Amino acid sequence: IDNYDFCHNRAALSSGTERLTCNSITLLKCHFGLSVSFTTVVESHPDNALEDLRLDQPFTELKHHVESYDLDNMEKKDHSHTPWIIVVAKYLEKWYSEHNSQLPKNYKEKEAFRQLIREGNVIHHIPRILTNENGTPEDEENFEEAIKNVNTALNPTKVPSATEDIFNAEQCENITSQSPSFWVIAHGVRDFVRNEGNGKLPVRGTIPDMIADSDKFIKLQNVYRDKAMKDAAVVSKHVEALLQSVGKPPESTSEQEIKLFCKNAAFLRVVRCRSLAEEYSVDTFNKDEITSCMDSTDSEMVLYLMLRSVDRFYQQHSRYPGVYNYQVEEDINKLKLCVNSLLQEYSLNVNVKDDYIHEFCRYGAAEPHTVAAFLGGSAAQEAIKIITHQFVPFNNTFLYNAMSQTSATFQL
Repeated sequence: IDNYDFCHNRAALSSGTERLTCNSITLLKCHFGLSVSFTTVVESHPDNALEDLRLDQPFTELKHHVESYDLDNMEKKDHSHTPWIIVVAKYLEKWYSEHNSQLPKNYKEKEAFRQLIREGNVIHHIPRILTNENGTPEDEENFEEAIKNVNTALNPTKVPSATEDIFNAEQCENITSQSPSFWVIAHGVRDFVRNEGNGKLPVRGTIPDMIADSDKFIKLQNVYRDKAMKDAAVVSKHVEALLQSVGKPPESTSEQEIKLFCKNAAFLRVVRCRSLAEEYSVDTFNKDEITSCMDSTDSEMVLYLMLRSVDRFYQQHSRYPGVYNYQVEEDINKLKLCVNSLLQEYSLNVNVKDDYIHEFCRYGAAEPHTVAAFLGGSAAQEAIKIITHQFVPFNNTFLYNAMSQTSATFQL
């Protein structure tokens, strides 16, 4: 919505209506806020997500698959095309026997584990890097991959804190016939974790690309995929029983939806936003966030305070400061009064430089199309995130400074 609509709908927005609001004087900056009670995200697509390999707590099928490899007695071709996951699993068995079944935890221990793989071991049933007729170790890329992926492979299997918070949420605890499918399935996954999963989430069912022949890679991939399907089937039974208990038909939650949820169980997010009423109330506004961000007088936060002051100017004068050239000097003093009254009302002991007040009056609410387009595209992207439950929307205020080409998000 444009500036005019934003100011004239302030009362409606502050009443708790869930909206994505935009406010901009786009020659300088733009600002929009997400004001929803909460939004749920299944496919958050996190950057650098760790693989779910379970090498520290292998499930039965994975154990049997690892045991089927005898790397000591393999031909060179098979040895050098064994997936690095198998290599790490084999060496981990040796490590456990010497370290009281404890994973390598710190840098020193992980480096020692890497060295164990580099050196190999001639003890029976422990894999070793092949050597040629001169006793020189062969270059095997799969072993180099194993060494490189030690950190990924040795990531402890646990339920992420964000997922635990979802399990402990009231919406997950108290399922009713009106509960959205997100919370119904979350409850089913929670039941799985506390029972069949023995404290672990359903297996994700994917493995990364790696050096291996097609047959070995596909067999390993199927081990993880089949386990993921079995876990999802168990979750599905929990969900079905839950739906039946609240009088909802089983088909109200699809099998595909449950599989997708299980696959992304480690990446679930619930974004809880403050309402505009809370943001604008003297009793509930986030004073600490504003004060801490105003340590620098050129922080993006000063632009937020300026826009709030411009809103106040508009409410008092039914126009924006500086829209008429002959009133620019007069409006500078009026806007300064608005800034001071805002800071005083909210007991904010911060400094807003006069340069910002002059600049806001100088350009008179001009809105170049390029910056307006950026704001519109950004707002549309956030709306799509909420509609599709993919990617994590910001929480809850986004500021873009077109002069410095910088942006920032704040929880206000």
